[in-house]
Amino acid sequence: MIQSMTGYGKCVVEYNGKKIHAEVKSLNSKALDITTRIAPVYREKEMEIRQVIQKQLERGKVDFVLWVEKDTASAATPINMALMRLYKEQIEQMQQELGLPAPEDWYGALLRLPDVFTHTEVEELSEEEWAMAGKAVETAVGELVAFRKQEGLTLSKKFQEKIDNIKALLTSIEPFEKERTAKIRQRILDALEQTIGVDYDKTRLEQEMIYYIEKLDISEEKQRLTNHLHYFIETMKEGHGQGKKLGFIAQEMGREINTTGSKSNQAEMQNIVVKMKDELEQIKEQVLNVM
Repeated sequence: MIQSMTGYGKCVVEYNGKKIHAEVKSLNSKALDITTRIAPVYREKEMEIRQVIQKQLERGKVDFVLWVEKDTASAATPINMALMRLYKEQIEQMQQELGLPAPEDWYGALLRLPDVFTHTEVEELSEEEWAMAGKAVETAVGELVAFRKQEGLTLSKKFQEKIDNIKALLTSIEPFEKERTAKIRQRILDALEQTIGVDYDKTRLEQEMIYYIEKLDISEEKQRLTNHLHYFIETMKEGHGQGKKLGFIAQEMGREINTTGSKSNQAEMQNIVVKMKDELEQIKEQVLNVM
């Protein structure tokens, strides 16, 4: 069954006092376009993350985020006590040498100095932590794929409904076709009698009318359109990755409907053609979202 290119997946895992969040969403696109925002500690694994996404998603504009939520204790930036002690010693030395008064607020004076709150610890990614983060990535992508399949099922039902509507409209044209032929014949005869008013070669006239009516015949267009409708449904059943092919089939359906409209010189038939165009337009809009 077909899949939609629209989807969303999320996974959160806990490791060593922090929560690792993986989120991925996708929209329709002609090719696979991946944008990533990855926490610094996991950036070395970006290529592995992209490979997981490429393997599963194939097409779509994909936005992936991997970030870490730390608990309050580990998230707080520690105060650099050694640096503050050195600052205090230098201020006291300056105070003695220059004869300056001591600061009234030592806390305020020291805490405003540079790098007192600088977090200099460099995080290293352990294999165990990456195993947890990698699991979150795969689970989020898996959820997005499941979302796409569900959306694909909805699209399939929508397409089937629209195809059935076009089939019904195509069948409703038939009574007007027979009626139209008789009206065309009678209209030509009436025009000849009113305009010429003399005898004419009825055999030759019959040949010309047959030629003219055949020019307006839509039997071939109906047959080709019926084939395209059937082919569209069969292609949907082939599985995902058929979005472009379905788009091409919809274009061919449009050509047959347009040709039918150009040959339908009767108001009732033209009204039906307009309705078929409306149904097809809705298919074309949605087929852009099929992977």
